[in-house]
Amino acid sequence: MEAYGAVLNWVIPVFLFLYFIEVVVAWRKGLKVIRSIDSISSFSSGITNVVKDVLGLSIGILSYPWMVEHFALVHVEATWLTYVIGFIAVDFQGYWVHRWSHEINFLWNRHIIHHSSEEFNLSCALRQSISNIFNYFTILLLPAALLGVPASVIAVIGPVHLFLQYWYHTQLIGKLGWLEHILVTPSHHRVHHAINPEYLDRNYAQIFIVWDKWFGTFQEELPHVPPVYGVKRPVRTWNPFKINFQHFWLLLSDAWRTRSWWDKLRLWFMPTGWRPADVQARYPVPVVEDVYRLEKYNPPASHALVVWSWGQMFFCYFLLIYFFAYLGQIGSPAIFWYGAFVFASVYAYTELMDLHPYAPWYELAKSLLGFYLLAEGGGDWFGAAERVGSWYVGLVAVHLAVSPVVAFWIASREIWKRRTARTTISSTL
Repeated sequence: MEAYGAVLNWVIPVFLFLYFIEVVVAWRKGLKVIRSIDSISSFSSGITNVVKDVLGLSIGILSYPWMVEHFALVHVEATWLTYVIGFIAVDFQGYWVHRWSHEINFLWNRHIIHHSSEEFNLSCALRQSISNIFNYFTILLLPAALLGVPASVIAVIGPVHLFLQYWYHTQLIGKLGWLEHILVTPSHHRVHHAINPEYLDRNYAQIFIVWDKWFGTFQEELPHVPPVYGVKRPVRTWNPFKINFQHFWLLLSDAWRTRSWWDKLRLWFMPTGWRPADVQARYPVPVVEDVYRLEKYNPPASHALVVWSWGQMFFCYFLLIYFFAYLGQIGSPAIFWYGAFVFASVYAYTELMDLHPYAPWYELAKSLLGFYLLAEGGGDWFGAAERVGSWYVGLVAVHLAVSPVVAFWIASREIWKRRTARTTISSTL
């Protein structure tokens, strides 16, 4: 956990820097490929994902070290060749996990967050899941285990393999010539994120596009078919927690509502999107029929709300810099309280972005949790006064005091006032 946290403190600034370069380039080219509020939601999803990962909130059904110990035909040292073999094995695993996450109903819940943005830019690469609590697919690394690739090599390759998937989430890079035949490129991945019938469920590969070509899932980007992004059942929220569990809740509801015991069981393993016929008839769910008439989720957001949401997101990132740097010293169970506070923060301000009427109360609850944590720490924020300085603790305290005030002010202008106006108009009619 500590090593991964340290790596994140180096990698995240690079991701942010590249994103803002994309913003500038898109602006200079006059391209509308980035919506600020959508990007905040994407970065917020990334925040929840990395917190979940460093806290180790996942369960491996089968561990790779165990596989190496029991199944390795040979035992080798870590060399450049073992890294190459390990990287290919991880990419092979990634193709099949990705593909099955699209094709099997209950697995789609762990991946829907990544496709939920109706834009396609670098920020949407950070829409990563917190609902993939169980890791079912370590068995796909069996070829590497048989060849004796050390567990330490796979541990290094995993994050590198993930980070290398960031760059191709963009509309600003066209086709890349001969690289299109070997690597996943922005063009290939635009196809993957599109919901056009011509593109749906294609290009699952993560680094080497050859997997799609070998297993029959490749689709080239067509010049006459502009990609339309999102999911067939639009999520209609900026809140990453709701997006992460939206599909699971639908499956659970359908399993409860259907009269067929066979459907209650099989719906989890059916192709993604399948619903029991009796439930579909009684409880229809809106689905995008004509992708070219898709109305993007776009609740009204004033300049003040957008600026405030950016501020909230960056303050969470500010907290994470300290969190990742001192994970070991903060220790358990304090790191879980820290993570819970970050989760509560993201939930509260993304609810405000959605203009949820209870959003300021969530913000108040988050601040009360923060003040409780300060009090429990004897007026310190997880040892930050000693390690960083008292200014850090003061800044956290000011943020906790100001956040609910601003949230209630924004709600009074942008949520409650509009609801009152709509109610007045309705009663008049």
